[in-house]
Amino acid sequence: MAAGKEIRNKIKSVENTKKITKAMEMVAASKMRKAQDRMRSARPYSERIRVIASHLSQANSEYVHPFLEKKEDYKKVGLVVISTDKGLCGGLNTNLFRQVLNKVKETESEGKELKAVAIGNKALGFLTRIGIDIVSSSIHLGDSPRLEDFIGSMKEFLDLFNDGELGRIYLCSTKFINTMKQDPKIDLLLPLTSQGFDVPNKYAWDYLYEPDSKIVIEELLKRYVESIIYQAVVENIASEQSARMVAMKSATDNAGNVIDELKLVYNKTRQAGITKELSEIVAGAAAV
Repeated sequence: MAAGKEIRNKIKSVENTKKITKAMEMVAASKMRKAQDRMRSARPYSERIRVIASHLSQANSEYVHPFLEKKEDYKKVGLVVISTDKGLCGGLNTNLFRQVLNKVKETESEGKELKAVAIGNKALGFLTRIGIDIVSSSIHLGDSPRLEDFIGSMKEFLDLFNDGELGRIYLCSTKFINTMKQDPKIDLLLPLTSQGFDVPNKYAWDYLYEPDSKIVIEELLKRYVESIIYQAVVENIASEQSARMVAMKSATDNAGNVIDELKLVYNKTRQAGITKELSEIVAGAAAV
């Protein structure tokens, strides 16, 4: 019964794997609820400041912030790629990286150079593999990221834009739709233009500034960049936990199917062994 023993060992191994995937599914479900609450609480602020900043790009002001300047002649493009730190979350990162790769090919075909900021361990590895110049990175943010954990890595990138070295900065992240669906997207982060956002602009906007336009616009646009990046990070974490829960549930179900198939094979093998022994006993008795 050497074959039967080998099958029993396989069944035991798959059962242990099933226990692990089931536990990971339950942990991901618990973390997913917290991540979704964090994401939803940040959405109203980020969406509102997004609208105001978009309107500000059309306002008439005596001060024009570098974030609002449209550069026509530029040679470099920046990418901010946000991914997970860990794997086992289905095709979440793969779907995003596929879009990023298309963007890289499109940009290089236009004769532009690329620089990138990686937020997340998987993004860092991906950008390194395809040979993109990585200005800075932030990894191991955990399940409850703080703005100060990754905004420092963005400062050098934004300084390059202010100095005119970068003509465009794109934000590459995953938007949380629901538990079963997460959409990868690439948005224009800078320069701030009304075309870069899904915001209706039917009117000419103007504002009264207090104390003066420079102070207000600088602080507002700084908060704008911080809020958009933070929202993208928390949405990515919510997407990660949802994708991991679904992936682990699928793995648990598949392990159960494998166990059923192995048990069927084991029973057939055992029955064949018993039948063979009975045949030998009957043959021996007939010979006597």
